[in-house]
Amino acid sequence: MKTILIIGMGEFGKHIAKKLHELNNDICIVDIKKDVINALSNTYENAYIGNCMQEQTLLDLGVKNFDICIVAISENFQASLEITSLLKELGAKYIISKASSDVQSKFLRMAGASEVVYPEKDIAEKMAVKCDASNLIDFVKINDEYEITEIHIPKEWTNKTLSELNLRSKFNINIICVKNGDKVEIPGPSYCFKKDDAVFLIGNSKVIAKFYKKSRI
Repeated sequence: MKTILIIGMGEFGKHIAKKLHELNNDICIVDIKKDVINALSNTYENAYIGNCMQEQTLLDLGVKNFDICIVAISENFQASLEITSLLKELGAKYIISKASSDVQSKFLRMAGASEVVYPEKDIAEKMAVKCDASNLIDFVKINDEYEITEIHIPKEWTNKTLSELNLRSKFNINIICVKNGDKVEIPGPSYCFKKDDAVFLIGNSKVIAKFYKKSRI
């Protein structure tokens, strides 16, 4: 369980707070709007009305005591930038700030954000890749170079073993696990692929992109 401060209860803040709460983390939420906090106070034990652009508000919250501070403000970039900077100055351990553009992302990092999220861009890129690849189920970027991708197996894999396919040597790609319905297993060299299998691959993003485009069903 982690202690997490979330500043800004717009749609992004509400969604991330809800999920973190469901995962049994200790959540503290803050918003400048009284009606927003009043609507959420029955769900979150620690819910406060406050202007986090004021240093004293952050001091009263004890930002140094949280494992993570999330600046989830969407509509006011100046506020997001100033709050990120104040959190850094006050010794916050790890700061995640929301950006709405590449320029905002750059300035938030300069202000002290440990990590910047750009959900609109991330979702758009992910959807574009999924639309472009007919056999792609989902993928997660590890960094700019590597990703984990889930795909339906190409039809030519059916009834072939992992050693026969020799993916590591041919494509420098590794299979993490195989999924068929609710069943998940880590395949050995003798694993024989079935028609409805899906696989989780890990490797270089560019290599994987070429791989699943070439392996359309």
